[in-house]
Parts: sequence; C-alpha cells; structure tokens
Amino acid sequence: MKRVLITGKNSYIGHYLIDNLLSHKDLYEVDELDLKESGWEEFPFSKYDAVYHVAGIAHSDYGKISKEKEELYKRVNTDLTIKCALVAKKAGVKQFIFMSSAIVFGGPSKIGKPNIFDLSSPTNPENCYGQSKLDAENGLRELEDDNFKVCIIRSPMVYGKDSKGNFPSLEKIANKLPCFPYIKNERSVIYVKNLVEFVRLLIDNSDSGTFMPQNKEYMNTSLMIKLIANTKGKKFRLIKGFGWLIKLTSLILRKSRKAFGNMTYSKEVSKYKNDYCLYSLEESLKDMYK
Repeated sequence: MKRVLITGKNSYIGHYLIDNLLSHKDLYEVDELDLKESGWEEFPFSKYDAVYHVAGIAHSDYGKISKEKEELYKRVNTDLTIKCALVAKKAGVKQFIFMSSAIVFGGPSKIGKPNIFDLSSPTNPENCYGQSKLDAENGLRELEDDNFKVCIIRSPMVYGKDSKGNFPSLEKIANKLPCFPYIKNERSVIYVKNLVEFVRLLIDNSDSGTFMPQNKEYMNTSLMIKLIANTKGKKFRLIKGFGWLIKLTSLILRKSRKAFGNMTYSKEVSKYKNDYCLYSLEESLKDMYK
C-alpha cells in the first residue's frame, strides 16, 4: 500500500486525486494537511511514501502587482514549498511531487505566432507568480538525492467541473452567445482527471524528474467554446473573417492574448511510460456535463 499526503487541504486538484486513489481499493491511503495551520511542521510526515504539494497562491493578477503581493507569492509559492520539502525529507519521505506551471516559460504568444516548448526550452517567467514557481523548482532540485525523489509537474491549463482560471470564461461565452469568431490557435491543456491519473502513476512508479503532461489533443479556443455549447445541447456557430478583431483587441487587452495566443508543449515531451489520458477533449466535456 502507498501512503500519500496532500499538502493543501480542500484543494481543487487534491480533491480529484483523493477520488482517483481511493477508487483503487486497498492500494492507497491518503490524507490532507493544511499548511495554513500553525505547527504543521510537527505533523508525522514519516508515515508517508509520497507528498503531493499543491498548497500555493494561484495567479489572478493582471498589470502591476504590489510589492506586498509579490512578497506573498515568494513566501507561499517558493519559501513554503521548500520548507515543506525539507520537513518531508528529514522525516524520511521518499518522493515529493510539486505542482508547478507552464507559466515558468512565460505567457502565450501573440495571436498567430507559433509558441511550442519542451524540456530544453529556456524558462522566462513574465511575472512574479511564474518566478515564484521557478524559484521553488530550483530549490527543490537542490534537495534531491538517492533517498529523496523530486517530481516537478509543469502543468498547462487545468480544466474540469467547477474549475477556476480561464476555463469558466470559455463556458460563459458558450452559455451566453449564439456565435463567436473563429481564431486559429493551439493550446496545451489537461483535463483534471487526466492530470490526477498522471500523478497516481508517478507515485506508483516512484518516479522523479520534470514532467510536462497534457491532453493528447491541443485545444483550439474557438472550437472549445463551440464544443462546450454543443455538449450542453446548444447550437453554436463559429464565424470566420473576424479574427482581425480579436488580434486588435489582444494588443490592448492581455486577457485576449492569454485566451487566443498559442502556447503548446511538444507531443513528444508529454509521453510517459504509462498512458494517463483517460479522456479525450470531447470525452472530458461529456464527463463534466453528464
């Protein structure tokens, strides 16, 4: 039996991982730990084989960020991560899995410009959130040795039922509008149930390294909006010829570039020794809205 500790109580991804692990009867024992509570360092980490660290502050800022918020990102996303790993290592935990982000590479490209990454791509965070994740990665690698394996997951956009981030914006468009401009783009994304299956396999394989998982298909933002609407039983049209309007908007609004720019992982870099993509893009939406 593998014993797993999730640091970040009641987290979105942690909730799905618990469901995944407990669906494999008698193979896993899983607990959560709230790092906001004082005295968490005294928690008995020694009983666990793996720690899945999802505690952190998500990126929700656009434009100029205050010095106080910048320091908060560093304190929680970097310093707390490394401290947790140190405590786990000292207690004899064998594997530490950290949720990083594609944002360590920067943001999406300008609309129409290719933008593809693999493990050899240089990191280039464009904000303090991305830097806090990258600094945590670097600190964790310094702790790794033969008895303490570190997994870094540079996740692209995670979506699923009641997810946060960019996906709810796509749902709103699909729900409220009958049509939308077609913009040609490609984005790496991962369905939350595919992601937690990947995490489960990392735990099973006692693996280490830097990983860039994604769905087998890239997402086109416009087609995703249409697919959401169609999955909900709504007719929806994509209109060609208005891409210029979105491109123009993206020069002014960063959110527009974030939604319709290109940002992909190479397909090769996302391959793993086990198949973790239980759901295709279309199947994931049917699963969400069933």
